Amino acid sequence: MATTRRLAAILAADVAGYSRLMGEDEEGTARALREHHAAADPLVARHGGRIVKTTGDGVLIEFGTIVGAVECGLALQRLATERNAGVADDRRMEWRIGIHLGDVLVEGDDILGDGVNIAARLEGIAEPGGICISEGAFRQVRGKVDAGFTDIGEQRLKNIARPIRAYRMAREQSRETQVLALPLPDKPSIAVLPFANMSGDPEQEYFADGMVEEIITALSRIRWLFVIARNSSFTYKGQAVDVTRVGHELGVRYVLEGPVRKAAGRVRITAQLINALTGTHLWADRFDGLLEDVFELQDKVSSSVAGVIEPALQAAETARSAGRPTTDLTAYDLYLRAYAIGMSSQLRDPEALRLVEQAITRDPRYGPALAWGALCCFRLLENGRCEDREVDRGKGIGFARRALEVAGDDPGILANAAIALAYFGEDIGTMMALVDRALALNPN
Repeated sequence: MATTRRLAAILAADVAGYSRLMGEDEEGTARALREHHAAADPLVARHGGRIVKTTGDGVLIEFGTIVGAVECGLALQRLATERNAGVADDRRMEWRIGIHLGDVLVEGDDILGDGVNIAARLEGIAEPGGICISEGAFRQVRGKVDAGFTDIGEQRLKNIARPIRAYRMAREQSRETQVLALPLPDKPSIAVLPFANMSGDPEQEYFADGMVEEIITALSRIRWLFVIARNSSFTYKGQAVDVTRVGHELGVRYVLEGPVRKAAGRVRITAQLINALTGTHLWADRFDGLLEDVFELQDKVSSSVAGVIEPALQAAETARSAGRPTTDLTAYDLYLRAYAIGMSSQLRDPEALRLVEQAITRDPRYGPALAWGALCCFRLLENGRCEDREVDRGKGIGFARRALEVAGDDPGILANAAIALAYFGEDIGTMMALVDRALALNPN
């Protein structure tokens, strides 16, 4: 096998106290590590990284640029902070990261040599949750990344012949990151960032801003979705932002962004939905229209965006819940699993109903689960698959009426409960009025 040399940016990381964590809970620690890798891999790819190898809790990643390596290291530490929220101190998975810019030997897909060894030794002197970089790396990223580094002088690193001057992520930066981090709410959360005006016409700025306001209003009609207010999301106007940082600072799982382009009386709006925790794109589309009636165009686009995003977020949340261990399910996760099972096949309604009942046991006033439970009972009766018609009918009516008691202005609960009660023989006119109310609350 031919051996070549090249300059590379190398990131080495491991988990602080991994042996202790494994000794206390081997299966739980191994599972947590797998889940963290799954969440971190898209961040690595987004910053131009290539995972060279993993060894136990350690990972070696190569980047094309040192700026990409350091920005990825910062993003990985932010991700770890978010995932550790609510986890007991002695069970947290905290990463130590070392980064170096140096010469490496290349053998196939592997990289070797002093460049790799220095990154690994810098990782060893990094603090848990911290980053340590070499002087060569620091010279390249100084003033180019959103982080402060402190000179810790020349370090004698194991098996490295010469001392290496190193820089450690400043403690002030670590504390600031912790202060800025907001916990995720107990339901899906989204921030709509100001759309970039790409037309070159400053007068069109009002249109782009108005478009975002209309989308925020449309999304706010989705009652199960937590939407960040305009005043908070517009603090990022005019900035080239990292969506993972936005998610970190605003406490949201999803971010919607995009540009607005105008030419010859026509406008094109491109919107993309991103998972702020991983940086992965979930959905993207574009909308074209004439500027003859600005308000009509804004209404059309905001309604279209909200109508597409709701099922996209539902699918993303369902996939996220499906990946969680069965020992860590909330009422929300149980409902999502029941919803996915019920949507996949009516033959699995008994299984969906069992999950819904577990969710209701955890939270007796959880409206979406109550309404979906009523629908499951209705479908069991409709398909002739129930064990006792009267029992399931009574259960379904009870679920639906309880759902309406807590529905408030949630159109999904209103509609599902109305459908079930109509089938069970309640006054059809009253049920139609509930559906009309749901449509008025959310036309999508």
